[in-house]
Amino acid sequence: MGTFELSITNEKALDWFRTLEPVDTAEMIGRWRGSGCPSGHPLGGVLENLGWFGKCFHQNLRADALLFEKAPRKLIAIDPAYFPIRWTFGFASIGRKAFARSLFPHITPHLRARGTTAFLQSRMDDELITAAMVYDRQPIVDVFRRSKHGQMIGKMIIEGDPRHYFFELAKVEGLSSLMTSS
Repeated sequence: MGTFELSITNEKALDWFRTLEPVDTAEMIGRWRGSGCPSGHPLGGVLENLGWFGKCFHQNLRADALLFEKAPRKLIAIDPAYFPIRWTFGFASIGRKAFARSLFPHITPHLRARGTTAFLQSRMDDELITAAMVYDRQPIVDVFRRSKHGQMIGKMIIEGDPRHYFFELAKVEGLSSLMTSS
């Protein structure tokens, strides 16, 4: 992936995001590998350290908002409701530590989603209609745009927080080769 080669400010990332093309919800269907874009957000590096794989969008427009690698070629969907977002900010530095990466696979069975945890819809974002993923039980919306390199770029909007977490998604072909754990 690598759209952001170096860390940039949240403001510059937002300016860049605004130049990208909108996305139709149908284009999001499938499994996507994610990677954070360094932009000074408190969650920067946390998801990757914990083994974040990405997201999966289903034909019925429901979504697995957080997929993690449980083992090679085995994914587990985590319910974001287990992580109150404002509480998560306070502990983000711990999420970047090596011990957190070692501990996280042992607790993921207790955090497993019992179904999908978000839904796709078209939303207005900076005067453009584009695909967005709305979390079921968090005050979070991920808005998507297409990069010039073909990846999808996400902007996580947290209600009441002016900062945005940016990430990129690359479509994973051969969906059957990656198993989602139940």
